Amino acid sequence: MFDARRALTAAKQYHLLQARNRFPGRGSLRAGQLTWVTDVAPTPLSRDYRVRLKYQQGGTPEIYVDDPDLSLLADGDWLPHVYSQVPARLCLYLPGTREWTLADAFDETVLPWAVLWLYYFEDWLTGGMTEWRGGGG
Repeated sequence: MFDARRALTAAKQYHLLQARNRFPGRGSLRAGQLTWVTDVAPTPLSRDYRVRLKYQQGGTPEIYVDDPDLSLLADGDWLPHVYSQVPARLCLYLPGTREWTLADAFDETVLPWAVLWLYYFEDWLTGGMTEWRGGGG
């Protein structure tokens, strides 16, 4: 199916992150490369996680958890549902399936998805690290 919405440039994504302030943080925009760092907590009782969004215009967004080190929290066990272990690059959607498109704002998609991923990560930790209930893979 054709998506008639216009692709958002890296500059527009950066502006939306700053203007809407749904994920307060700091970032940079240089030559079509956007970086945004924000602190999130999946629940009021959760620890804070420092999340970094990295995006090259026209590509796919990458979400990393920079702090705390998730593999340390998992006592060195292999982290589920990630593209890389250290730093943990989260697997939030299946590329090529149009779950995320160039017309989707980061603060409405991948950043809330990262918070949800962290919720399931905490569930996985407290559940004995046996079953990932966050969907996907």
